[in-house]
Amino acid sequence: MEAKVIWKDKVCFEANVGSGHQIIMDGSTDIGGENKGARPTELLLSGVGGCSGIDMVKILNKMRQEITNLTIHVNGKRAEDYPRRFTNINVHFELEGANLDPEKIKKAAQMSMEKYCSVSLSLNADITYTCKVNGTLIST
Repeated sequence: MEAKVIWKDKVCFEANVGSGHQIIMDGSTDIGGENKGARPTELLLSGVGGCSGIDMVKILNKMRQEITNLTIHVNGKRAEDYPRRFTNINVHFELEGANLDPEKIKKAAQMSMEKYCSVSLSLNADITYTCKVNGTLIST
């Protein structure tokens, strides 16, 4: 797996990734950027959401849970001092579907966040997660 990141101008970069896609990253105007793309830290949080989402879909399919909607909200808190790493990340899964078993949903979330999600497990942050099934919060 690889990414080639090319400086475009000011604090804007273009990433060309091994799967053939391009991603534009830029800084906010207060640090000299022009807001042409997502912040690298936003992409990191998006990666946590995407990786855990793939896990959830695959695991729940194996558990014969038919989800009709899955939205993942990812929030991160960063340290005040440099390198301003993420110290806490919360992942909140919102699922919809008929006859979803809350225990299977909790198990799938646990498996993703504690065993399979290579993005979140690569980070040095305290990561918590919660689930909401058809509008009802279930504890994890």
